[in-house]
Amino acid sequence: MPAIEPELQALKDNLLDMLSLVRNQMVKCKDAIRKNDLSLAAEVLEDEKKVNVQELAIDRDCENILALFTPVATDLRLVLATLKITNDLERIGDNAKSLAKFLINNKNDYPREWLGTFKLEAMLDVLISMLKDMGEALRESDTKLARKTTKRDEFLNDYNKKAMKTTAELMKDYPGDAKILLNLFSITRNLERAGDLTKNIGEEIVFHIEAKVVKHRKDQQ
Repeated sequence: MPAIEPELQALKDNLLDMLSLVRNQMVKCKDAIRKNDLSLAAEVLEDEKKVNVQELAIDRDCENILALFTPVATDLRLVLATLKITNDLERIGDNAKSLAKFLINNKNDYPREWLGTFKLEAMLDVLISMLKDMGEALRESDTKLARKTTKRDEFLNDYNKKAMKTTAELMKDYPGDAKILLNLFSITRNLERAGDLTKNIGEEIVFHIEAKVVKHRKDQQ
């Protein structure tokens, strides 16, 4: 077995662990909304620290592999893809943190049904399923699944567009709650961006396995 193989497998395992942690942040956000349990939102904030630590550790491992083993071809692409994916995951974790902070800091400032009006649970469902399938695609080197999963980002785009109309309508009826409504709209924007970042992960998986750059190439999706 080449000396680099155990290093690459460990790198991939750590990346999958980070992806799972970020997905669990989204699960906890959803459960915090559904159960009205702010202790779960607080856990998301604590998990963000772990995500940051993992990003730094994986980046360091990538640097060591590049310096010590000079990987080529698919091995090099795995390292390069990992560097980008960890950055995307950290940013997705930031979006989960923003939602958790909103739930904690504004718990008495709006009717809870507004969370349903803005379809936050539905958006989280899409993100959770996307992240789950991206993990499976990475684990099994399944580019077909990665490509298929990226298309679900369109659902998040649609939810975000509808949230803009919802915000405008509610502000007419509740002008005194304009700030909180804009904050809710900002959350839908963050979740839509998290979808874009998850889509990026799929593109990096395709790059690693097939040596194809599919970003901005809809005909190759």
